[in-house]
Amino acid sequence: MRRNTPIVLLSVGHACVDVYQGCVAALVPFFIAERAYSLAVASGIVLAASLLSSVAQPVFGVLTDRWAMPWLLPVSTLLGGVGIALSGLSGSYPLTLAFVALSGIGVAAYHPESARVARVAARGSHRAMGWFSTGGTIGFALAPLMVAAVVATGGLRWTPLLVLPALAGAAMCLPVVRALQERQAADGPRTTPPRGDDDVASFVKLSLAVVFRSIAFIGLSTFISLYVRQRLGGSMVTGTAALTVLYLGSTVGSVLGGSLAARWDRVTVARRSYLVAAVAVAGVVWVPGPAVYLFVALTSAGLYVPFSLQVTLGQDYLPSRVGTAGGITLGLTVSVGGLAGPAIGALADATSLRTALAPLVLMPLLSWLFFRSLPEPGSPGAVSADAAARSGSGAVKPG
Repeated sequence: MRRNTPIVLLSVGHACVDVYQGCVAALVPFFIAERAYSLAVASGIVLAASLLSSVAQPVFGVLTDRWAMPWLLPVSTLLGGVGIALSGLSGSYPLTLAFVALSGIGVAAYHPESARVARVAARGSHRAMGWFSTGGTIGFALAPLMVAAVVATGGLRWTPLLVLPALAGAAMCLPVVRALQERQAADGPRTTPPRGDDDVASFVKLSLAVVFRSIAFIGLSTFISLYVRQRLGGSMVTGTAALTVLYLGSTVGSVLGGSLAARWDRVTVARRSYLVAAVAVAGVVWVPGPAVYLFVALTSAGLYVPFSLQVTLGQDYLPSRVGTAGGITLGLTVSVGGLAGPAIGALADATSLRTALAPLVLMPLLSWLFFRSLPEPGSPGAVSADAAARSGSGAVKPG
C-alpha cells in the first residue's frame, strides 16, 4: 500500500461515518412535516444521538488506550448506518429515539480508535490530519443532499437506503487495519511508554473550548434549515441549501486549518478563527436577505479551521492517552453540542428561532477566551507522532 493510501481510505471512511451525524439534523424537517413534531420534540431526536454518544465516547477512548480494538472501525461504521436506516420505519417516538441513539453509539465507538490510527497513518503531519478531518466534514456536507434525495422522494419509509455509505465505509476500514498491522509487524513490538508529561489543565481548557464550539455548530445545523426557510420564505429546498452550505463550508475550513498550521502555531490559528466565527454567527442571525448564505459559509469555515488542530493539540496535551484525547476532542466535544438542542427548540417554540439562535453568537467568543490561555506544545509534530505511534501500537496489532 502506498504511503498516502491509508490516510486517504481513513478520510473516506470518516466521511461514511460522519454522514450519519449530519443525517440526524437533515431528518429533523421531515420528522416535523410527516409526524407534526414541535421544534422541542424534534430537537429531542438530535439529543438522543448526542446523549449516548457523549457518555460512550470517553469510555471507548479509555478502552482503546488499553486494548487493541481495530474491529471497532468497521463495526461502529455499520452501527451508525443501521441506526439511521431504521429511524424512519416506525411512527413510535421512543423507537425513533432508540434507533437514532444506536447510530450515536456507533459514531461514538468510531472516533477514538480512528483518531489514533489516523495520527499514526499521518506520521505526525497536520496536513494529513486535516484531510482526515475533512473526510468527516464532507460526510456532514453530503448528508442533507443524501437525505433530500432519498426521503424527499419516498418519505421516511425509504430511510433503509441510507445504510449504503456504512457498507462502503466498513469495507474501507479493512485494508487500512491490515496495512498498519503489517507495518507494526515490520517495525517490531513497541513497549516503550510514550514520552512527555500529560498537561491535564490545558486539555480541560481545550475541551471546554471545543464544547462551546460544538454548541454553536450543532445548534445551527439543527435549526438553520427551518430558520432560512422562515427568513427567505422559501421551500424545503431553500432550507436544505442552507444546511448544505453550512456543511460544505466546514470542508473548506478543515483543509484551510491544516495549511495555516504549517505557517503559524495551532493555538494562534484557532484563536483567530473563533473571532471570525463569532462575527459570522452574528451575521447569520441578524443580517437580512440572501446574504445569510454567505454568513453561513463563513460560520462553518471559522468553526472548522480549528477542528483537526484541536484533535492533535489534545493528543499532544495527553501523550500517554491519545485514544482518550481523540475520543474527547474529535467525538465527545463535537456531539455534546446536541445536548443544548432541546433548550434552543423550547426557546424557539416560546419566542422565535431568531431569539433562540442569538445566544449562539457567544459560543465562539467563549472558545476564543479559553484558547487565549492555552500553550502551544513544544515540537508538536515529532514528539506527539512518536507518542501516538507508541501508545497506538495496540490499535494496529492483531487483537
